[in-house]
Amino acid sequence: MRVLAAPDKFKGSISAREVAASIGHACWELGIDCIEIPMADGGDGLLDAFGGANRHTTVTGPLGDPLNASWRFSGGTAVIEMAQASGLVVAGGLENNRALDATTTGTGELIDHALDAGAKRIIVGLGGSATTDGGFGAIRAISAIARLQQVELLVACDVTTRFTDAAAVFGPQKGASRAEVKLLERRLDRLVQMFAEDFDTDVRSVVGGGAAGGLGGALAALGGRLIPGVELVADELGVFDLLDADGSDSIDLIVTGEGRLDATSFAGKVVGGMLEFGHDAGVPVAAVVGDADSSALGTHLERLDVAVLTELYGADASFGEPKRCIEQAVRELLSARQT
Repeated sequence: MRVLAAPDKFKGSISAREVAASIGHACWELGIDCIEIPMADGGDGLLDAFGGANRHTTVTGPLGDPLNASWRFSGGTAVIEMAQASGLVVAGGLENNRALDATTTGTGELIDHALDAGAKRIIVGLGGSATTDGGFGAIRAISAIARLQQVELLVACDVTTRFTDAAAVFGPQKGASRAEVKLLERRLDRLVQMFAEDFDTDVRSVVGGGAAGGLGGALAALGGRLIPGVELVADELGVFDLLDADGSDSIDLIVTGEGRLDATSFAGKVVGGMLEFGHDAGVPVAAVVGDADSSALGTHLERLDVAVLTELYGADASFGEPKRCIEQAVRELLSARQT
């Protein structure tokens, strides 16, 4: 048996890299070959999936304060998590965010730094934003837009929300009141006209243009290509090549996972993505998850073998010792398949 360990993080508990290592450890104990590829959907964890940050730059935070943001540059490719510069967490969370003021300026500054470093490809992950500025702050911060349009700009996005719907769909999650949502909607409507005039792009037609409060549409106007995040990460890290391999190099089982499995897990997230990739390649898929929504679990049990840590070991052990619990759950999954 040859296993591909391709999990997401267990949010608030352990990183995708640590989860993959735990799956790998269980495999090696049973004498099973395992390839570990930590995954992400384009949001929090994107940097970790690509090997971690190796650059740190002071930029404008979402509420205007200076912020030391992490990013990655290697082999001509820059990887930027917009949440590092313009995220809700760095804004102090929902209770401290100012939805009308939150800006993507810092993300634009990181893109500008990547261009100055000589990047030929720039990958931007859009998850976890504090902003609904339509990407206006980012565009103003990029000093060489003509230069950006000459590099490959890939935008990892896990939603299909349209640009003008961003305020209504995501504004309340970022602390916007009903009245503020209306103000943000009017701002986005004005930006539609600006993007049409300045970049000859109708951002209203961009699938996913409303991601990160409209930053998706703004980057599309600058020549960016919006791609489902889990698909982009899988392609960049060689997952599809592994699943296409034949003979002794072929993958016999995918083991993925995340902290909580629910309906969103199958709508652009890692577990759902790996399930589809495995299905297309004819490779069975198993998932180890911290907790699970019973209705979502029941819907997919015919195609996905799931181990739920809280059900197997209780909440205290699952949250207190996740690595040990993941290893044990994977050993049991694999042992059952070997017998």
